Amino acid sequence: MEKLYIAFVDTPGLFASMIRRVVNMNYVHVVLSLDEDLFEAYSVGRRHPSVPLISGFEREELDKVYHKFPKANYRISYIECTRKQKQAIAKQLRECYKNRFNYHYCTIGLPFLLMNKEFYQKNHYTCSSFTGRILEDNGINLFDKHFSLVTPRDFYDLNLPYIYEGPLEPLAKKYINMKSIQCDIENFAPQESLSEYYE
Repeated sequence: MEKLYIAFVDTPGLFASMIRRVVNMNYVHVVLSLDEDLFEAYSVGRRHPSVPLISGFEREELDKVYHKFPKANYRISYIECTRKQKQAIAKQLRECYKNRFNYHYCTIGLPFLLMNKEFYQKNHYTCSSFTGRILEDNGINLFDKHFSLVTPRDFYDLNLPYIYEGPLEPLAKKYINMKSIQCDIENFAPQESLSEYYE
């Protein structure tokens, strides 16, 4: 069996505080990662940590998050899957990233979420609805409801096993080191990428 990693993120800010009231817990953001270090991790959220109103599909960069939110807290959980499922999800995430500007945050769907009514606008997601849909598309059905209704709280209430819970700082430092190593590899052999090791 393989593992996929789901990171729960607790960041400060007005927009985060609004979501916190809806989900009734500190963790307001969900990230899907192919590795436990969140080196190749994706989500629907802020395109830049400093600009909450510009959101869409992005690859998470812990160094940038740490620069904006040094006091952020993370919890890294995992779910098991088959190797075939992980490879398919990795391929799908990378394809989404190539076309990331076609994906947007589903702001208009938030009132429907509060009313517990299904709502889907093409290529518009919240962080949790996107993660729920990607998993569902690949045979990992965690919830008995439409993906548009999945919230960070739903993932948290699964009580998934976790490998880390605490401040972002040590994760960010490790991420920065790995990023430096990748740059060295790419300078030496451009055709290589660390992402290959997560397939």
